[in-house]
Parts: sequence; C-alpha cells; structure tokens
Amino acid sequence: MSEEKQDFLRRWSRLKREAGVASPVTKIESEKPILPALDSLTFESDFKAFMHSKVEDAVKRAALKKLFADPRFNVMDGLDTYVDDYTKADPFPEGLLARIEEVREKLLAPPPPAEKEEKEEQEEKAPETAQADVDPAQDPKAL
Repeated sequence: MSEEKQDFLRRWSRLKREAGVASPVTKIESEKPILPALDSLTFESDFKAFMHSKVEDAVKRAALKKLFADPRFNVMDGLDTYVDDYTKADPFPEGLLARIEEVREKLLAPPPPAEKEEKEEQEEKAPETAQADVDPAQDPKAL
C-alpha cells in the first residue's frame, strides 16, 4: 500500500477510537434533563427541557398545559368561521309561516270558472288556426 492510504487509515482509526471514548460521556449527559418545578413555570420560562425524549409523557403534558393556560393563547383570531353550533335550526321569523300558507293557497287553488272557460276557448281556437295552414289533401281525417 502507498503511504497516503496508510496515513488515511491511521487517521480514520485514530478518530474512530477517540469517538468511542467520547460516546460514554455524551450518554451520561443525555440521560435525564434537570427539570424546573411545574409550579414555577411562567409564559417566559424555557420549556425546551420538557420536550426531551427522556421526559415522561405525563410531565410533558403537564408542562404544556401550564404553558397554554396563559391567557395569551386564549384569544379568538376572528378566523373561526365554523365555531357556531350548526346543529340548532334557526326559528322561522314571525309571519313567515302565514305568508307561506297564503302563497300555497294561491298557487294550488283551482282557477276560477271564468278563467277555465277562457282557456278552453283558446285551446279550441288554436287547433283551428293551425288547421287552416294545412293542405286539406294531406289531412288524415279527409280520407
């Protein structure tokens, strides 16, 4: 092997040994973070220590509950369009049902007799005018 490759391998081996020695120290440091008391937390407190993976979930939730209990997080932003309870139907305004009934009676009531006669006369005249334009030789009734 060339000297350059040996130097590379020696350096890599030395760095690997140094990394193996340093790793137990980091493991000791990363065991459990020191947490402040939950009662002493304020909005300005540092909550980063509570988000560590070694912290129990119940302690994390308690810290977050304490943080979000601050009134600064309970402000409506005006974008909550669907906050209302849409399962409750709006009551009809007064008089609306009376107007609906009145319109229903007008629309569904039978037409007065005078209108019936006028419609029948118009229907009788309409076929006569249409037959006047037709060639009598092509009329099927003429046969």
